[in-house]
Amino acid sequence: MAILLDNPNDAIIPDFTTGEHGAARARLIADGVANDASAAQLLAALWTMNNNAAKDAWAEQVQEAARTAEEAQRLADKEEQQRQVALEEEQEAARKEDHKKNKAKFVPVATTKIPTGPIVIPSHYAVKKLKAGEYCELHYFTNVGLADARKNLLSSEPKGMILLPSEDGQQIWVNADETRDTKSAVTRDENLSWEQFNEAALRMIIAM
Repeated sequence: MAILLDNPNDAIIPDFTTGEHGAARARLIADGVANDASAAQLLAALWTMNNNAAKDAWAEQVQEAARTAEEAQRLADKEEQQRQVALEEEQEAARKEDHKKNKAKFVPVATTKIPTGPIVIPSHYAVKKLKAGEYCELHYFTNVGLADARKNLLSSEPKGMILLPSEDGQQIWVNADETRDTKSAVTRDENLSWEQFNEAALRMIIAM
């Protein structure tokens, strides 16, 4: 069927009684139609019948065009989806290759908040005692004890190793900074002031 260019729903039936259609009426009369008026009515009926058929053809044409457009869109969407999948796979492969070649770029950045308070760093001797679950004097967590620990920490002088008796009586080598500094006076717990006790107790609990 030929493609319709004009919508037949917009067509207006002609006036077949006018002189413009006189020749058509004359042919109908010659073929046996009774008179001029009957010929005009017959022409109008034929036009209406053809127009209705054209309307049906137009509706089918519109539906076919919609189906064609829908199928074209479906194929285009499928092609775009395949293109996106291929692009994502390519980018993922590139990321993996980059990750393999430049591992340092992908080291996670710590999100730990910056401490707002002073950082308490007790002496190695005190830390060793706490880790071992052994008794440790509160003195090492007072302002005086922490000041001594800070002084030893910042010292560039090597501490070296010393021989000490172990629990079974054997002599063993240990780091000098993990032993009590005999040069520093250590205040016994019962001789601490209330102020020193309060500052040291909380720090020891946090360190534990």
